[in-house]
Amino acid sequence: MLPFGPDAFFALFEHYNRAIWPAQIAAYALALAVLALAARPRPGAGRAIAAILALAWAWNGAVYHMAYFVTINFWADIFGLFFIVQALLFLWTGVVRGRLAFRIGNDAASRIGLALVAFAMIAYPALGWALGHGWPRAPMFAVAPCPTTIFTMGILLLVAGRVPLYLAVIPVLWSLIGGTAAWFLGVTEDFALPVAGLGGLALILAKNRRARRGGPMPKA
Repeated sequence: MLPFGPDAFFALFEHYNRAIWPAQIAAYALALAVLALAARPRPGAGRAIAAILALAWAWNGAVYHMAYFVTINFWADIFGLFFIVQALLFLWTGVVRGRLAFRIGNDAASRIGLALVAFAMIAYPALGWALGHGWPRAPMFAVAPCPTTIFTMGILLLVAGRVPLYLAVIPVLWSLIGGTAAWFLGVTEDFALPVAGLGGLALILAKNRRARRGGPMPKA
């Protein structure tokens, strides 16, 4: 059982969304920048995308989990630490080492990745609205953990070459945690989480097998 119910959960998001406004608009602007950089890669694009992903995960860890969610869930500080670790992994791999390059191609992984991105940015909040917990009570893209996780799995499928598996571990774990909580809270859109997490992981493994046969990973 969760230590809180649906009313407390959505009331928390209403308070949180009002407090951080207009961060939600900035989040969408950064996501569009990610897609533009992946569609037309240029020098430094991989580092920029990794930095934006790191920012989203750090925000969710430090601001959402540790400053707000902790008021209704005693596990929130631990969740926040994991999200900050994920941010550091993106910083180290993609920004410091420059080991991530992103491309939107015509392959199945890119198409499914873009579908996950579209779901996180468009369908997820639209479903919340249709189900009666729209703005400001809805978890919003990039400033709430669940749509951020779906978006991240989609972007990982756009990595050119092999995807470092350690970048997928925490998103997959959160997809299972968030998907389980959906049963108790009635957040129907979160049922997509385990599909995105486990399905995305299966695609990443298949993508890595193909990449191993094709040569070294491109640089960012």
